[in-house]
Parts: sequence; structure tokens; C-alpha cells
Amino acid sequence: MKKISLLLGLALLSMSFANAQQRPKYIFYMIGDGMGLNQVNLTEMYLAETEGRIGISPLVFTQFPVASFATSYSTSNGVTDSGAGGTALAVGHKTKNGVIGMDSTKTKSLKSIAYIAQEKGMKVGITTSVSIDHATPASFYANQPDRDMYYEIANDIVKSNFDFFGGSGFLKPEENHKKEKVTPIIPILQKKGYTVARGFDEYNKMKGNGNKIILTNPEKEDATSLKYALDQKDGDLTLQQITKAAIESLNKDNSKGFFLMVEGGKIDWACHANDGATAVKEVLDFNLAVKEAFAFYQQHPEETLIIVTADHETGGMTLGTGSSKLSFKNLALQKTSQSELSAKISALRTSSPNASWENVKTLLSDQLGLWSAIQVSKEDEKLLHDTYLKSFVNHESEQSKSLYATDDKLATLAVKALNKASTLGWGSGNHSASYIPIFAIGAGSEKFTHKMENVDIPKKVADLLGGQLD
Repeated sequence: MKKISLLLGLALLSMSFANAQQRPKYIFYMIGDGMGLNQVNLTEMYLAETEGRIGISPLVFTQFPVASFATSYSTSNGVTDSGAGGTALAVGHKTKNGVIGMDSTKTKSLKSIAYIAQEKGMKVGITTSVSIDHATPASFYANQPDRDMYYEIANDIVKSNFDFFGGSGFLKPEENHKKEKVTPIIPILQKKGYTVARGFDEYNKMKGNGNKIILTNPEKEDATSLKYALDQKDGDLTLQQITKAAIESLNKDNSKGFFLMVEGGKIDWACHANDGATAVKEVLDFNLAVKEAFAFYQQHPEETLIIVTADHETGGMTLGTGSSKLSFKNLALQKTSQSELSAKISALRTSSPNASWENVKTLLSDQLGLWSAIQVSKEDEKLLHDTYLKSFVNHESEQSKSLYATDDKLATLAVKALNKASTLGWGSGNHSASYIPIFAIGAGSEKFTHKMENVDIPKKVADLLGGQLD
């Protein structure tokens, strides 16, 4: 009997050791907002086509040994929004669309896995390519009944006491949800010990000045989001830079590890606009951030877990629009995002209010390759020309609205023509109920090998940390 007890004790000790061995010290939780399975597949097939072959050219994260998928519905809708989707990924509970870190009654605050990591002594970072108070990043540190309560969400940073925040800035830094003027959020955060670095260069100069850091766009740049990858120039803040800064900051003088959430937020924005080329470049931009995490993993393979997933798919993207032949490489002809193209058309209208149709065609040809590199159908050319007549000749306002942009209709129609020539289709300008991907590598990644609900992902992370979600 003593021998059996001894053997059982040794077995339990061995199991305990195995579990301790797989518990990650460093966790990267990386979310491509709006990045469904087809957004990933399109990007890989696009890369292969630009290399002159049929097939795929894999991204960093699609080569991870674990690959699966999950649902994304919320309690109120079959199609989630980023509030409910982000909350599900953060706290392990489904909730109503629009809610941040709370249950469906909007009365109970729920603890995210970032807080569990903090309780375990780990440092915590929350980063994104859009504003820090946007729905997905907010779900990891805030508890608010409405995702549009941006000032209140930003104030929850103080409550969190997390170590690193990165993004473009704050949407309502001086106005609460009642539209009242309030104490600006930046001085509040600075008073609570945060060092605010505006831009990557300023971060590099200030990074030794404090333990808690907030990295944003430079002061005169857009606080709404980073620029689309397709529009970025040297000196623009990038998601890769934010990720690199977060890793460096969180790992400094730290023996207990860290939890880092990284959101590629503008994949979603591009897909809301049905802007295929820009969406591809945003997935590639997100992949560069994952590359930073993977480089860290390679240095600490036994202690690091990387999870790559999404909160939902956006746009109902279709790969192939009838023919068996795909033409995704045509997307490489697009030089700027639809939003930037819209600005260029507006600039032409301002500088040359009576610009000819040939002038407009030259602009669209230069920016998208229409007419010069790809054939435009008579139907599409008529739509473009009719819109030109209304906006340039009759000076009527011709606009197209998506969730995050109001673009010149000429730009929208021109990008639509390029998508069509690229055999890329869209079901809508909103989210869909398509499955979301899951890719994982490292300590504990074997827990993510099967189809699951989105809420299962953070539950498994909490279990790996030896904690429990509410």
C-alpha cells in the first residue's frame, strides 16, 4: 500500500511538474480585427501570385504548428461587433453587441485575462493600430456598458495600472459621453505615473524615464488611428514599432514575464470599405507585428506562448467571382488606400474644378492601374464617368460612407472596379458570422488544437496561468 501511495505521489508530482513546465512566462495574444479565414487566405494567395505562381506564400503565423477556428456570435446577435467580440476574447463570456468587459445586463463587470496575468506578477501591455480606447483593446482593461464611452474607457487605464499602452491616441480625451468638457485624459495618466511618448523617436529618448509607458502618434498626427500600411511613409508610427517597444519595455528588469495584447485594428477598417488591396497590406502589417513576437519566441521557446486570432470577419470576403482563374496580383497596382485616393481626387477637384475626364482617368490609372494595366468594363466606366459628371461638372456632392470613412464616390467606384478585375468579391460593408482563425505556438499551444467558441480561448489562457475567469 505504501508503495502504491508512493508511486501515485510521484505520478502526481510528475504531472504537476509537466503542467508547471507548460505554463507560459510570456504570452502574446494577437488579434487581427476583422481578419477572417479568407483575409488570411487572400493575403497568402496574393503573395504567391506576385511571385508568379499559383498557391500560397505563407505568413509567419500560418506556419505555427497549431491551427484551428472558432465562432464569433454574441448574446444579442448572430453577427458580433468588436465590443462583444473583444469582450469574448478578453473575459471568456459572451455579451451584447456594444458592451465592453461587462455581462449582457450591463451591470456586472468581468475580469479579463490581462488582469489574471497581472495577479500572477506578470507585466501587462495593451497595443493596437487604432485608438487605445477602441473596442478591442478596451475589452482587456475597461468595464463600460457602451463602447462609445471613450473618455470613461480611457479613465479605466488608471484602474488597470497596466504597464504599457500603445496606439494612435485617444478619441475623446477631453469630453465624456454626456458631451461635457472634462479634465483631459493625458494629464490624468501622467499624474498616475505614466510616461507619454508621442512617436517612436520620442519613445526611444524617453523609455528609460519611467516604468509605465503610453506610446501614441506624434502630437500633430491623427489620434484616430495609425496610417494605413499602404499610405505610410518613413517616420510614421507603425504597429511593428509599437510591438517592438512593448516587448522591450515589458521585458526590462522583469523576472516574472509579461502578457501582451496586440491588435491589428485596421484590417477591419479596410474591409468595411471593401478595399481589398489595403486589407491585404494591413494583414501583412499585422504579420510584421507577429514577426516581432516570433523573434522573441525563438529566444525563449520553452517559456513563450503566441496566440493569433480575430474578433470577427468583416465584409463577407469572397475569393473568386465566377471564373476558376484568380487575379489577386492586380491588387498590387493600387498605390494608396481608398481613403487616400479620395483625398487625391478632392485635391484635384480643388486645384482643377473643371478637370477633364481624361485628367481623372490619368489619376485613377496612376493610382490603381485602371485602363493602363487592366481593362475596365463598359459598365464600370459608365458608372465612373457619370459620377465624374455629377461631381466635377455639376459640382454635386458624391460620397460613399462606410463605418470608419466617408469617401469620394469616384474613389469607391474605382476601387470596386479594381476588386472586380482582381476576382475579389464582398458580401457587405459590415461584419459577418464567418469562423475566426486560431493559430498558436509555444508553451500550452496544444490546448488550441480543436474548433471552439471564442470564449474558450481566454479560458484556456487563464487555465495555463493557473487563474480563473469570473
